[in-house]
Amino acid sequence: MELLTIGEFARASRLSAKALRLYDELGLLRPAVVDPFNGYRRYGPEQLETARLVAWLRRIGMPLAEIRAVVGMPGAQAAAAVAGYWRRVEADTDDKRQLAAVLVEYLSGKGATVSTSLAVTYAVRTDRGLVRDANQDFAFAGEKVFAVADGFGHHGTRASRAAVEAVRQVAVGDLLNAMDDAANRASEAVRGLDDSGTTLTALIWEGSQLGLVHIGDSRAYLLRGGELFQITHDDTVVQSMVDEGKLTPAEITSHPQRSILVKALTGGVSPGVQVRDVQAGDRYLLSSDGLHTVLDLGTIRRVLAEDEPQQAVDRLVRLANEAGGPDNISCVVAHLIAQ
Repeated sequence: MELLTIGEFARASRLSAKALRLYDELGLLRPAVVDPFNGYRRYGPEQLETARLVAWLRRIGMPLAEIRAVVGMPGAQAAAAVAGYWRRVEADTDDKRQLAAVLVEYLSGKGATVSTSLAVTYAVRTDRGLVRDANQDFAFAGEKVFAVADGFGHHGTRASRAAVEAVRQVAVGDLLNAMDDAANRASEAVRGLDDSGTTLTALIWEGSQLGLVHIGDSRAYLLRGGELFQITHDDTVVQSMVDEGKLTPAEITSHPQRSILVKALTGGVSPGVQVRDVQAGDRYLLSSDGLHTVLDLGTIRRVLAEDEPQQAVDRLVRLANEAGGPDNISCVVAHLIAQ
């Protein structure tokens, strides 16, 4: 078949001649022939499909290094790679959307003052459970900071403790900066721990607002007006499948990949952050998956509604162990009350 000049190929592929020269230099899309005397590039018509795929992938923002890998894959594998890339884009966009909302709230000055002064009562408890040899969870509750982390890997205990201690040391005052410091310090605290890491779910309380710092599958719940709400999103394979409509929430508990994380604190990865308004009477629960994967939401809601924080954490741990205690169990309960 007759070869196309670089201009003809550029028009047919919707790529500029400049882009084609760059892709040639990068080894992404080599010409079929390069004239040894004048350097003119010529392309085969059969290369148009690859060129158009490159153009489409660039349009969705895929980096050139990833495109190079995708164009060399069979169709099904390439499709899975593109789907995986887009999931990362959506997760990143969601994180940025939440941060933008935080900035809007911060700059507008909403919630800067409240007419009712609030106080907090709280309790924390962690337990090895009945199956695990060691407890890799770590939890903390204080006047302004509440956190739960679930470590994994050879240094899992060290990772969970380091992440929580990093958050604990954040100076609370400016909530936006406190959240940013907490996320960055926690990420740095677990850097270099080989194949180990941790989940992290933390609340930072300031005035009428809570800053939520979260990554992994530990959770935060809010009991408000008798209704229980999960206010975190699990960073797991099965939750991604639910989000994509490939799995129903009821199928999660029996799925073989239910414990596989897609995001965790491993050093170099920072948690997501968001700001939430608080009300007098709010009750918050932070829990590792050794609690919320064992107890149903009705039980959790009933305990939070009936018991004060110390009684609640004691009862939740006891119930989880009575249900088999298959994993480490950690929880923090915080109750905001009007002074």
